[in-house]
Amino acid sequence: MARTYAAIVLAAALGAGLAPGRAEYPERAVTFVVPFAPGGSTDILSRMLAEALHDRLKQPFVIENRPGASMQIGTAAVAKSPPDGSMLVMSSATSRAVNPNIYKSLPYDPIKDLAPVSLVGSAYFVLVANPALGLKTLPELIAYIKARPGQLSYASAGHGTPHHLFMELFMKMAGLKLQHVPYKGSVPALTDVMAGVIPVMMVDLLPSMQLIRDGKLTAFGVTTDHRVKVVPDIPTIAEAALPGYSALGWFAVMARAGTPRPAIDTLNRAVVEYIRRPDVQDKMQGMAVEPLTSTPEELAAFIPAETAKWGQVVRDAGITPE
Repeated sequence: MARTYAAIVLAAALGAGLAPGRAEYPERAVTFVVPFAPGGSTDILSRMLAEALHDRLKQPFVIENRPGASMQIGTAAVAKSPPDGSMLVMSSATSRAVNPNIYKSLPYDPIKDLAPVSLVGSAYFVLVANPALGLKTLPELIAYIKARPGQLSYASAGHGTPHHLFMELFMKMAGLKLQHVPYKGSVPALTDVMAGVIPVMMVDLLPSMQLIRDGKLTAFGVTTDHRVKVVPDIPTIAEAALPGYSALGWFAVMARAGTPRPAIDTLNRAVVEYIRRPDVQDKMQGMAVEPLTSTPEELAAFIPAETAKWGQVVRDAGITPE
């Protein structure tokens, strides 16, 4: 007997794992947790993405800033939420790959409690120094530091931040010794570098870009494995002096583990579609952020590799909780 059209549609829906009458994700407003203070590039991009998800999926995506404790507060909130996609988090290398290597106990399990959705982007970082040093190239800077082992310091935006770890990786590969001076944020650290209090630091490109152009900072190399479109004259650290050096300040959308796969796939398609728009890519580049996307599986494979990489840096540098 021939199957009716309705029966065929029902069978196809059941074969795809969809229960009859089940509403498509999201059924209600979604809370999008940003574990950073308002105003930074990650917060701005999160708000852009939340608006796009609202337009695409026809439900509000409400930004909720929950900064603090090296992103642990905001991440834990989503890790303890219902596994239905009603809460998302803009996760990062710090919360997923660095914190597990520094803290013996976290209020969330970085592997078991969160489900990957997609990479979103990576903030560009650059190695800068006070122009009064009179140095122009990375080999010159390395030679200058090597001639003064342990006598110089470097600033960072705080203990365990990308600014800290990216510099430690650089020091390890270059065979350098510098004293770490952590600040409460990149702005005060950068201010002291410009004032000559601290000679050098690894910093986000966005707050330093105009200062480099104005000659208030000397840039020696970006941390990516390719030159950055908005500052094409600055070489990569790898090409300037240290082949193989690469450090990404990546961030990604995560959901609560156990969120149904159809919801994860819906989110992934919406995020990837938005990030790949040419106008969005241009805007992100202008914010000194490299657009990135991935499948959930690619992100799931990427995280352990990043965790192992930064775990080695943490152990080599002897980094422990403050």
